[in-house]
Amino acid sequence: MTEASTSPVTPVLTKRWLSPNSWTLHTYEQLEGYTALRKALRAHPDQLIELVKASGLRGRGGAGFPAGVKWSFMPKDPVKPHYLVINADEGEPGTCKDIPLMMADPHSLIEGCIIASYAMRANHCMIYVRGEALHPMRRLHHAVREAYAAGYLGKNILDSGFDLDIVVHAGAGAYICGEETALLDSLEGKRGQPRLKPPFPAAAGLYACPTTVNNVETIASVPFIVNGGSDWFRTMGSEKSPGPKIYSISGHVENPGQYEAPMGTTLRQLLELAGGMKDGVPLKFWTPGGSSTPLFTADHLDVPLDFEGAAEAGSMLGTTAVQVFNETVSVPWAVMKWTQFYEHESCGKCTPCREGTYWLAQVLERMVDGHGTEEDIDTLLDVCDNIFGRSFCALGDGAVSPITSGIKYFREEFLALCSKNSGGNDKSAAELVGAAR
Repeated sequence: MTEASTSPVTPVLTKRWLSPNSWTLHTYEQLEGYTALRKALRAHPDQLIELVKASGLRGRGGAGFPAGVKWSFMPKDPVKPHYLVINADEGEPGTCKDIPLMMADPHSLIEGCIIASYAMRANHCMIYVRGEALHPMRRLHHAVREAYAAGYLGKNILDSGFDLDIVVHAGAGAYICGEETALLDSLEGKRGQPRLKPPFPAAAGLYACPTTVNNVETIASVPFIVNGGSDWFRTMGSEKSPGPKIYSISGHVENPGQYEAPMGTTLRQLLELAGGMKDGVPLKFWTPGGSSTPLFTADHLDVPLDFEGAAEAGSMLGTTAVQVFNETVSVPWAVMKWTQFYEHESCGKCTPCREGTYWLAQVLERMVDGHGTEEDIDTLLDVCDNIFGRSFCALGDGAVSPITSGIKYFREEFLALCSKNSGGNDKSAAELVGAAR
């Protein structure tokens, strides 16, 4: 990757966020809003799919699958209705990029939905929003009403002959519904649980019809690609992970928030943007993509935060939820809190995840309370091994990531919690996690 590829860029996805009333149609249209739609409707749907393929846009929801390839899986002849479903069920601990985007610039998502639906011959689009996100949901509802009134939604959009209806759907606050097939079950009014694949959603998704599920940030990128072109989009980021990205930085930094930067930006560069470590306390560990991605340490400050760079260093880019922790935080305590979250959010469909997360939480809670043994570390790793790759969906894999990586890099902290049964005293173990509480 060249140095230029990670240099600061003029804001793309966030360029309207600070504009007055940025969420309104009036502001959006003043800032190139819906110009990409007019351009797209003059093209053939297959041309748009090829354009997105050529841009190299990859799914911003965590998996990083090429968006254009995913679109191309949809059947060309709509024997059944086609559906586009937007996954706005943002629930990963530390992830906070889609909700601000929907708050500040909902029309960019709507315009992207119309273009993507046209490309995939879909006349129905569902935006599935996390139930607790009331404010962005209101903004979306208002933006959809504005789009209908202006002729951007409904019948014969801009005299193109293309029809599209958008429904904004509120989830009930279940993390598992971030998994695309569980989301589809929830949309159908069923309990949100992952489906067995195949069949994949492109063949049998919502109501057993061809369906594409995309993340908010992925679809919001599409209008910029249509206007700017694939070559322009590739001027940012790295060769295999091109384009801009919204990085969510939280934790012990001076200025937490959303920072748009090219794919491949490092934590060292992001910390400079965020004003450095809070109060100057040194970095201890961090997550590159939320709590479901293996931890990194201060030794990973220069890892390129794109799909390839994070994987080569032993983690995943995920949703670029960069959680930063300084030296005052106990790793076992943090890992325990994440594990309690996954235990609570497990849907219970498969035994490895349902039982495994329960026992992982029990063992970690006992250790953090100062009643652990050295054998508990081996037990944790053994349970993790029986969950990873064996659970029905990726929730199980995500649940074990902070545990295995935490033990890998900070094993001595887990051993210190076993001091009660190794001749030490209870107070030292309790003191180890006291600062984090």
